Amino acid sequence: MSPIAVFFRTLMKSSAIFLGAGIIFIHPSLDWSAGTSRGVTAGQSPREDAVDGLIALMKDTDAGVRRQAATALGQISSNRAVPALIEALKDAEVEVRHAAMAALGDIDDPRAAAAIAGALKDAEPRIRARAAGALADIGDKVAVDALIAASRDSNVDVRRRVVRALGEIGDERALPALTVALKDEDASVRRHAVIAIAEISDGEEHARIRPSGRLHPHPSPRPRPNPRPVIAGGW
Repeated sequence: MSPIAVFFRTLMKSSAIFLGAGIIFIHPSLDWSAGTSRGVTAGQSPREDAVDGLIALMKDTDAGVRRQAATALGQISSNRAVPALIEALKDAEVEVRHAAMAALGDIDDPRAAAAIAGALKDAEPRIRARAAGALADIGDKVAVDALIAASRDSNVDVRRRVVRALGEIGDERALPALTVALKDEDASVRRHAVIAIAEISDGEEHARIRPSGRLHPHPSPRPRPNPRPVIAGGW
């Protein structure tokens, strides 16, 4: 090849490289970083990208990773994570389900109430007990019927947490079940039933009438005006 031909070929390659760089500079919206280790989604904050990364880990093949990701999502308390955490309530590993349940309770999103109520029938007593605690944290009355049914659970820790959750949610529909719990074979369940009945009865009286005499739009407002008393030997 003649020296002149080599010169023109080199010139053409240099022009192509310069033109490509110019396109990237002029059109910064082009996803030229796709496939790199950065993996940043356009238009999202770094925090949202991190949350999305943790959500993706909820499908990791390692149960320990899934459990830790669920715990982190609960600490961050991002509502974006709720659907993934609800799905994790079906995880084959007990520890993952437990972490997902705790995270949903920390996030306190009403969308999770129905799914957590379903976990009151989980085969693992720890999951059922944690479900009751999460429902108390969320405070949605949609779970009251499921909690009432769970007040007859065979596990004493589950019954105790269910009774406490019913008191914290404060729906008077729970009063018949709580009255039955006053005769529970376990003393701690009976003590919590006493407190729950007092909370519901007292809460209804305080929330029903405003100083103006009008009905309160939320019969059981949260947080409660009367803090829960400390019980010796309680959990």
